[in-house]
Amino acid sequence: MGDDEKQAEIDRKKAEVRARLEAQAAGKKAKKGFMTPERKKKLRLLLRKKAAEELKKEQERKAAERRKVIDERCGQPKDLDSASEDQLKQICKEYFDRMYMCESQKYDMEFEVRKRGFEINELNIAVNDLRGKFIKPTLKKVSKYENKFAKLQKKAAEFNFRNQLKTVKKKEFTMDEEEAAAGEGGEAVEAAA
Repeated sequence: MGDDEKQAEIDRKKAEVRARLEAQAAGKKAKKGFMTPERKKKLRLLLRKKAAEELKKEQERKAAERRKVIDERCGQPKDLDSASEDQLKQICKEYFDRMYMCESQKYDMEFEVRKRGFEINELNIAVNDLRGKFIKPTLKKVSKYENKFAKLQKKAAEFNFRNQLKTVKKKEFTMDEEEAAAGEGGEAVEAAA
Protein backbone atom coordinates (compact mmCIF):
# COMPACT_ATOMS: atom_id res chain seq x y z
CA MET A 1 0.00 0.00 0.00
CA GLY A 2 2.95 2.29 0.44
CA ASP A 3 3.61 2.41 -3.26
CA ASP A 4 0.00 3.15 -4.05
CA GLU A 5 -0.07 6.01 -1.57
CA LYS A 6 3.16 7.47 -2.96
CA GLN A 7 1.83 7.18 -6.48
CA ALA A 8 -1.44 8.85 -5.45
CA GLU A 9 0.52 11.65 -3.73
CA ILE A 10 2.62 12.23 -6.86
CA ASP A 11 -0.51 12.25 -9.05
CA ARG A 12 -2.21 14.70 -6.71
CA LYS A 13 0.84 17.07 -6.78
CA LYS A 14 0.99 16.85 -10.57
CA ALA A 15 -2.70 17.70 -10.76
CA GLU A 16 -2.18 20.71 -8.46
CA VAL A 17 0.75 21.98 -10.56
CA ARG A 18 -1.23 21.42 -13.78
CA ALA A 19 -4.24 23.28 -12.34
CA ARG A 20 -2.03 26.16 -11.17
CA LEU A 21 -0.36 26.46 -14.61
CA GLU A 22 -3.75 26.37 -16.36
CA ALA A 23 -5.03 29.11 -14.03
CA GLN A 24 -1.99 31.27 -14.81
CA ALA A 25 -2.43 30.72 -18.56
CA ALA A 26 -6.11 31.61 -18.30
CA GLY A 27 -5.22 34.76 -16.36
CA LYS A 28 -2.74 35.83 -19.05
CA LYS A 29 -5.34 35.28 -21.76
CA ALA A 30 -7.84 37.39 -19.84
CA LYS A 31 -5.33 40.20 -19.43
CA LYS A 32 -4.39 40.04 -23.11
CA GLY A 33 -7.94 40.74 -24.21
CA PHE A 34 -8.50 43.61 -21.77
CA MET A 35 -9.02 46.29 -24.44
CA THR A 36 -11.87 44.90 -26.43
CA PRO A 37 -13.19 46.92 -29.41
CA GLU A 38 -16.20 48.02 -27.37
CA ARG A 39 -13.95 49.33 -24.59
CA LYS A 40 -11.70 51.09 -27.11
CA LYS A 41 -14.71 52.77 -28.72
CA LYS A 42 -16.02 53.87 -25.32
CA LEU A 43 -12.59 55.18 -24.31
CA ARG A 44 -12.28 57.19 -27.55
CA LEU A 45 -15.73 58.65 -26.99
CA LEU A 46 -14.83 59.69 -23.44
CA LEU A 47 -11.55 61.23 -24.61
CA ARG A 48 -13.39 63.21 -27.30
CA LYS A 49 -15.91 64.48 -24.77
CA LYS A 50 -13.14 65.48 -22.37
CA ALA A 51 -11.21 67.25 -25.15
CA ALA A 52 -14.37 69.09 -26.26
CA GLU A 53 -15.01 70.24 -22.68
CA GLU A 54 -11.41 71.44 -22.29
CA LEU A 55 -11.59 73.28 -25.61
CA LYS A 56 -14.84 74.96 -24.62
CA LYS A 57 -13.38 76.01 -21.25
CA GLU A 58 -10.28 77.39 -22.99
CA GLN A 59 -12.43 79.41 -25.41
CA GLU A 60 -14.53 80.78 -22.56
CA ARG A 61 -11.39 81.70 -20.62
CA LYS A 62 -9.90 83.49 -23.63
CA ALA A 63 -13.17 85.34 -24.26
CA ALA A 64 -13.34 86.44 -20.61
CA GLU A 65 -9.70 87.58 -20.71
CA ARG A 66 -10.31 89.47 -23.94
CA ARG A 67 -13.39 91.16 -22.47
CA LYS A 68 -11.39 92.09 -19.38
CA VAL A 69 -8.61 93.67 -21.45
CA ILE A 70 -11.13 95.57 -23.57
CA ASP A 71 -12.90 96.86 -20.46
CA GLU A 72 -9.55 97.84 -18.95
CA ARG A 73 -8.44 99.74 -22.04
CA CYS A 74 -11.75 101.27 -23.05
CA GLY A 75 -13.42 101.65 -19.67
CA GLN A 76 -17.07 101.18 -18.92
CA PRO A 77 -19.57 102.74 -21.35
CA LYS A 78 -20.81 106.14 -20.24
CA ASP A 79 -24.44 107.21 -20.06
CA LEU A 80 -24.65 109.78 -22.85
CA ASP A 81 -28.43 110.20 -22.94
CA SER A 82 -28.86 111.78 -19.52
CA ALA A 83 -25.57 113.75 -19.58
CA SER A 84 -25.50 117.53 -19.81
CA GLU A 85 -23.40 119.43 -22.36
CA ASP A 86 -20.54 119.98 -19.92
CA GLN A 87 -20.53 116.29 -18.97
CA LEU A 88 -20.50 115.34 -22.68
CA LYS A 89 -17.50 117.62 -23.23
CA GLN A 90 -15.75 116.00 -20.27
CA ILE A 91 -16.55 112.48 -21.57
CA CYS A 92 -15.25 113.41 -25.04
CA LYS A 93 -12.06 114.80 -23.49
CA GLU A 94 -11.55 111.59 -21.47
CA TYR A 95 -12.08 109.46 -24.57
CA PHE A 96 -9.67 111.62 -26.56
CA ASP A 97 -7.01 111.41 -23.84
CA ARG A 98 -7.44 107.63 -23.61
CA MET A 99 -7.22 107.25 -27.41
CA TYR A 100 -4.14 109.48 -27.52
CA MET A 101 -2.48 107.40 -24.81
CA CYS A 102 -3.34 104.12 -26.58
CA GLU A 103 -1.98 105.40 -29.90
CA SER A 104 1.27 106.55 -28.28
CA GLN A 105 1.65 103.16 -26.57
CA LYS A 106 0.95 101.41 -29.88
CA TYR A 107 3.60 103.52 -31.64
CA ASP A 108 6.12 102.82 -28.87
CA MET A 109 5.42 99.08 -29.01
CA GLU A 110 5.73 98.97 -32.81
CA PHE A 111 9.02 100.85 -32.61
CA GLU A 112 10.27 98.43 -29.96
CA VAL A 113 9.24 95.43 -32.07
CA ARG A 114 11.07 96.80 -35.12
CA LYS A 115 14.14 97.60 -33.00
CA ARG A 116 14.21 94.10 -31.48
CA GLY A 117 13.70 92.51 -34.90
CA PHE A 118 16.67 94.46 -36.22
CA GLU A 119 18.78 93.42 -33.21
CA ILE A 120 17.79 89.78 -33.65
CA ASN A 121 18.76 89.95 -37.31
CA GLU A 122 22.13 91.51 -36.45
CA LEU A 123 22.80 88.85 -33.81
CA ASN A 124 21.90 86.07 -36.26
CA ILE A 125 24.33 87.52 -38.78
CA ALA A 126 27.05 87.71 -36.10
CA VAL A 127 26.41 84.10 -35.04
CA ASN A 128 26.54 82.92 -38.66
CA ASP A 129 29.80 84.80 -39.18
CA LEU A 130 31.30 83.16 -36.10
CA ARG A 131 30.18 79.70 -37.18
CA GLY A 132 31.40 80.24 -40.68
CA LYS A 133 28.04 79.31 -42.10
CA PHE A 134 26.20 81.68 -44.32
CA ILE A 135 22.56 81.77 -45.15
CA LYS A 136 21.94 80.85 -48.75
CA PRO A 137 19.84 83.50 -50.48
CA THR A 138 16.54 82.42 -51.91
CA LEU A 139 16.94 82.02 -55.63
CA LYS A 140 14.42 82.86 -58.28
CA LYS A 141 12.85 79.98 -60.12
CA VAL A 142 14.17 79.92 -63.66
CA SER A 143 13.02 77.61 -66.41
CA LYS A 144 15.68 75.16 -67.54
CA TYR A 145 14.43 75.19 -71.08
CA GLU A 146 14.69 78.96 -71.61
CA ASN A 147 18.46 78.79 -70.99
CA LYS A 148 18.82 75.81 -73.33
CA PHE A 149 16.88 77.56 -76.09
CA ALA A 150 18.99 80.69 -75.69
CA LYS A 151 22.21 78.63 -75.96
CA LEU A 152 20.93 76.76 -79.00
CA GLN A 153 19.98 80.00 -80.74
CA LYS A 154 23.42 81.42 -79.99
CA LYS A 155 25.15 78.34 -81.45
CA ALA A 156 22.86 78.42 -84.47
CA ALA A 157 23.82 82.04 -85.07
CA GLU A 158 27.51 81.09 -84.89
CA PHE A 159 27.13 78.20 -87.32
CA ASN A 160 24.79 79.94 -89.69
CA PHE A 161 26.35 79.11 -93.02
CA ARG A 162 24.43 81.72 -94.93
CA ASN A 163 26.06 84.42 -92.87
CA GLN A 164 29.52 82.90 -93.34
CA LEU A 165 29.32 82.49 -97.10
CA LYS A 166 30.43 85.35 -99.28
CA THR A 167 27.70 87.05 -101.14
CA VAL A 168 28.01 86.62 -104.88
CA LYS A 169 27.28 89.56 -107.05
CA LYS A 170 25.75 88.46 -110.28
CA LYS A 171 27.54 91.18 -112.25
CA GLU A 172 30.98 89.69 -111.50
CA PHE A 173 30.32 86.30 -113.05
CA THR A 174 27.93 87.23 -115.82
CA MET A 175 28.98 89.05 -118.94
CA ASP A 176 27.21 92.15 -119.77
CA GLU A 177 25.24 91.97 -122.95
CA GLU A 178 27.43 94.71 -124.46
CA GLU A 179 30.65 92.81 -123.70
CA ALA A 180 29.14 89.64 -125.06
CA ALA A 181 28.08 91.40 -128.22
CA ALA A 182 31.45 93.13 -128.50
CA GLY A 183 33.29 89.86 -127.96
CA GLU A 184 31.28 88.05 -130.55
CA GLY A 185 31.03 91.05 -132.80
CA GLY A 186 34.72 91.88 -132.33
CA GLU A 187 35.76 88.51 -133.61
CA ALA A 188 33.42 88.91 -136.51
CA VAL A 189 34.63 92.44 -137.14
CA GLU A 190 38.28 91.35 -137.04
CA ALA A 191 37.55 88.45 -139.35
CA ALA A 192 35.83 90.76 -141.83
CA ALA A 193 38.69 93.22 -141.87
